[in-house]
Amino acid sequence: MLLQVPSTLVLLKRLSTGRDRTAPLLPLANSDETLAKQNPQVSIVIPTLNEIDRLPTCLEGLRDQAAKEIIVVDSRSQDGTPEYVQKLQQDFPIPLKLVTDDPLPEGWVGRPWALHNGFLQSDPTSTWVLGIDADTLPQQGLVASLVSQATANEFDIVSLSPKFILKTAGEQWLQPALLITLIFRFGATGDRTQFTEDRVMANGQCFLSRRAKLVELNGYELAKSSFCDDVTLARAAAQRGAKVGFLDGAALMQVRMYTSMGETWREWGRSLDLKDASTPNQTLADCLLLTAVQGLPLPLLISLLIWQPTASLPTSILFWLNVFLVSIRCLLTFGIRSSYTEVGFWFWLSPLADPLAAIRIWISALTRPKSWRGRNYT
Repeated sequence: MLLQVPSTLVLLKRLSTGRDRTAPLLPLANSDETLAKQNPQVSIVIPTLNEIDRLPTCLEGLRDQAAKEIIVVDSRSQDGTPEYVQKLQQDFPIPLKLVTDDPLPEGWVGRPWALHNGFLQSDPTSTWVLGIDADTLPQQGLVASLVSQATANEFDIVSLSPKFILKTAGEQWLQPALLITLIFRFGATGDRTQFTEDRVMANGQCFLSRRAKLVELNGYELAKSSFCDDVTLARAAAQRGAKVGFLDGAALMQVRMYTSMGETWREWGRSLDLKDASTPNQTLADCLLLTAVQGLPLPLLISLLIWQPTASLPTSILFWLNVFLVSIRCLLTFGIRSSYTEVGFWFWLSPLADPLAAIRIWISALTRPKSWRGRNYT
């Protein structure tokens, strides 16, 4: 109770402002999108390492976007990724460049190093630099809508949350529980009332920056050793006075991140703690909060129902508090439905995975990855 009561109050405060969040982004009207294509201001950078199975769909979604150029930064793939890009270059409707980055310097993680190289190779006349991951499926009007929103709101950096594609039963059961860990810690996407400079959220799958701001930050230098480089860079920029936004882009971008429950647990779970972008005290506080409001409610409720201890005021409070927390979680399952292309039976049972999700954040917070996306780190 000493842990759960204050944590529940924090949670309620974070969820209470969700109604006032910025509306999800939508594609622009045809006339506005046509105008954006006539005056493209964006250099798109795609970091790749053995992405031959994902990159074709991503590039197909970018064929008709309002971009000045697309730069594929390849980290010496062995699966034919660079050869595939070379085949597309001649007939691609947007200038398509292939860059092979230098061997990874000491102190750098592969993804920010590739993005940094892409930024350095981008057209210096571009107003914006957009980092896009190869596992994304850009929808019509993504770039034009994102730039329009960033310009209207005077954002220096803005990123989007996607619509997720889940296919296997294990993914549909575990992935929503991991997604909820972010909502419990940071509130709803687009809710700017939650974010102080050190609590800014971001998503590197679609990460738009003013070129002038990246020049000021020396590219991705500040996030070079981070396994959550998107959040690290966004928070560093916010602390230096940049205006940062994190908006709902489900109508503009879909993503198929992982192909199984095991891969989701290993790959996504080990970056969700965000410890590389947080202080140790922030990481500990977040882990304790998740334990209280997501990890414990269902096991405690089941234990109380089975054990049936002698009725007392503390026991009654504990019981109804956890009924309340489980109810909130079940309602949030309906709330996040729009973040998925389709859902099945196992999606609706995802609250049962909440204790595992909380455990996964603890494991990630207490360890550092030794490998990431095909690279090994010592």
